[in-house]
Amino acid sequence: MGILNVTPDSFSDGGEHLGIPVALAHARRMIAEGAGVIDIGGESTRPGAEPVPLAEEIARTVPLVAALRAEWDGLISIDTSKAAVAEAALAAGADIVNDVSGLLADPEMAGVCADHCCGVVVMHMQGTPRSMQIAPHYSDVVAEVGEFFRERLRSLVAAGIDPEALCFDPGIGFGKTLEHNLALLRGLGELSAAGRPLLLGVSRKSFLGRILRTDDVDAREWPTVAITANAREKGVMLHRVHAVRPNFEALRMTEAILGNIEHRTPNIEVNKKARAG
Repeated sequence: MGILNVTPDSFSDGGEHLGIPVALAHARRMIAEGAGVIDIGGESTRPGAEPVPLAEEIARTVPLVAALRAEWDGLISIDTSKAAVAEAALAAGADIVNDVSGLLADPEMAGVCADHCCGVVVMHMQGTPRSMQIAPHYSDVVAEVGEFFRERLRSLVAAGIDPEALCFDPGIGFGKTLEHNLALLRGLGELSAAGRPLLLGVSRKSFLGRILRTDDVDAREWPTVAITANAREKGVMLHRVHAVRPNFEALRMTEAILGNIEHRTPNIEVNKKARAG
């Protein structure tokens, strides 16, 4: 999953891909390097980020979704916690909703996802982007995130979402300390809800800099690749990254060592009938 932020304030690439021509060019590069999903986001979720007005988030993302859909038949994800943004993006051709709130921030989000039969990424976050890194606390972070996934699975299926459409993201860096992040990475095998796949997003995150004792964001790239390979060895097959090529190659090398050279795609059901019609 290649990250395409069309925001002025994202922590790593804010302002780099503003405007449809520039954003499309970056999407094309990520697709050429092996991305199977392009994740488009119009609101930064970095720690301390301010909310973006609904109309502005739609204006940033929906025209780009439509433009990318017009030239590419791969999977497009909309990174949003607002049901109206998701609705507009899905109507424009998106296939997946990636919600950092686990579909809890907007009471209409589960209904929108159920109505569109789209793929859904359910992420765990303690607090909100503005508050999440203010003294996060868990008794057992792996157990609590795992239970959150199981509860969300039950609730979202009850709301009409096909369980085959769901995958789960432990939310590395979202309301977690360095120790919490490392515990989750060690415990990835304990997090799956009813066998549904995990999606992992560690790309360029600040905990990598803390381990390396550097503020240089570029220095976080190869540690990201190392974690991608390690997580794939543990069975994680969905990886949300900024730099596609090195992570894609790490996955291929890990799969060759594991003896899995068919490069199987995780089963996440999305409805493309409306597009075909």
